[in-house]
Amino acid sequence: MTDVPPPAPAPRAGSGRAPSTTVALLRLREWARPAQRRIVVGGLTALGASLLSLMLPQVLRWLVNGPLLTDGSRWAVVAGAGVVLALGLLEAFLIWCRRALIATPGTAVEREMRVSMFRHLLDLPVEFHDRWSGGQLLSRAMGDLGAIRRWLVFGLVMMLVSAATVVAGIALMLATSWELGLVYLAGAVPMVWLSFRFREDYKVVARRARDQAGDLATAVEESVHGIRVLKAFGRGDDALEDFARQAESLRVTEVHKARTLSRVTFALNAIPEAILAVALAVGVPLAAHGHLSVGALIAFFATATIVNRPVERLGQFLAMTLDARAATDRYAQVLDTIVAVRDPEQPVPLPAPGPAGTRVELSGVAFAHPGGERVLDGLDLVLEPGTTTAIVGLTGSGKSTLLQLVPRLYDVSTGSVRIDGVDVRETTRAELRSAVAVAFEDPILFSSTVRDNVLMGVSRSDGTPEDELLATALDVASADFVADLPHGVDTVIGEEGLSLSGGQRQRIALARAVAARPRVLLLDDPLSALDVSTEAAVTERLRRVLVGTTTLVVAHRPSTVALADRVAVLEGGRITGVGTHTDLLGTHPHYRYVLTALETADEREDAGVGA
Repeated sequence: MTDVPPPAPAPRAGSGRAPSTTVALLRLREWARPAQRRIVVGGLTALGASLLSLMLPQVLRWLVNGPLLTDGSRWAVVAGAGVVLALGLLEAFLIWCRRALIATPGTAVEREMRVSMFRHLLDLPVEFHDRWSGGQLLSRAMGDLGAIRRWLVFGLVMMLVSAATVVAGIALMLATSWELGLVYLAGAVPMVWLSFRFREDYKVVARRARDQAGDLATAVEESVHGIRVLKAFGRGDDALEDFARQAESLRVTEVHKARTLSRVTFALNAIPEAILAVALAVGVPLAAHGHLSVGALIAFFATATIVNRPVERLGQFLAMTLDARAATDRYAQVLDTIVAVRDPEQPVPLPAPGPAGTRVELSGVAFAHPGGERVLDGLDLVLEPGTTTAIVGLTGSGKSTLLQLVPRLYDVSTGSVRIDGVDVRETTRAELRSAVAVAFEDPILFSSTVRDNVLMGVSRSDGTPEDELLATALDVASADFVADLPHGVDTVIGEEGLSLSGGQRQRIALARAVAARPRVLLLDDPLSALDVSTEAAVTERLRRVLVGTTTLVVAHRPSTVALADRVAVLEGGRITGVGTHTDLLGTHPHYRYVLTALETADEREDAGVGA
């Protein structure tokens, strides 16, 4: 198990460097727009609460210079205390309003972003999922979006409110005493410099930490999915060592983050306190010589104390902002991935199948994975309506890739794939995939009931009741074991169907393809876990139930080849022979060689030697 980082994001057109933090975070407006009004109103209530807190020092100034230092009445003192109490209660109410207004829409924004990402992931081609690990995608959909939500509902609002509070507070301090106000402003210069320095250091380590968390999630995912292999080969200690190494790397990065934040937090706490000490040394003589009233001096320090709170939390707000920027970049990295396999602007509907079924033509088909050698090179093959064609070739010759070109899981590099004369790129993916069903060699089942797994491919109804479709599909796939499950077809089979045997999973996956009633059926050796007699029975049932269905099957066993109407030989990326099993045995040397290899592998499986 190795760390495979996700591909770097493509640079934006016209820009040779990454966008600024502001530009990066402005992308969130697309999803935050429905909640924008409540976020703005919530921010205004938070600003109101903050400004109310700045009024308290002015009330103290009036009390000290008025009733306390003069012969003011007792009622004046009581009135001043009442004003302070009223301002405090109103401030608390506005803080509650901020939380009530912002919290709910913030979660709605997070949900919409999560749904948008999942929708995009479903739309992206298989080639994207071949390159990206599940852990990286999971960390983006969960941890990153959580960081963005926290910043939207708290970090962004409080940072703007804090900035407004600092500006208003400094203005009040300058109005109270310009000398002391200038002292406070002079101390703000190193704090601004520290903040910018902190931003540059922190944003790099913040992104690194999130990428490492994604790698760690990938390690957990791989180990859980491969737990049987780890246990069978006694490699648990190796997996643990690898995981511990990645966890240590993440820990070191998080410690680096904490130390970077602690340094700036220390400075942003120490500098304001030092400024207050200097201001005290300057302010007391001013008050003693009558240049500043006692009430004004108290009001200045009370205002400075209030202003110091958002200043001291500036490091925290900056850290939240940079974490949100890193999370947004990672989220956008997925959303910005171009969907290469797209629907045409003016789709052409598939024509109705002919009396005998659907005709599939592959003409001049070439395909290569990005950055790799060509797998298929000028391949030509015609699948006659209603027939079963087996495709044979050596391991790695591109048989499975060929199957995936028909439903556009991959797109051809050159050439064309046509269904009843229509290029598969000219129709919508939804219509194409409702006409084509695939049963993969590695059966993928979902953590749901047998019923849901089998019927998930039923996208259109011809009036046949679902229970009838279900029963027929299970019967064709020889999945009679379902009746013995605890709750029959309503039994939840668990994550990836691992509670079932390999053969049982294959049969349910085959039943899923059969239930879809496809015009074209693609079988990537889905019967490898069945014995020859059961395979023959299943094939006969397929012929009987799916009359008129054109079938292409990847054959890994001689018995599968013998059951097909025709056989196509894949060699060097091309089809070098098409005919019956008997004809090819007599005329095609490579076919005989491949068949001999298949027979050898089959004998080893029967003897328990092979895997």
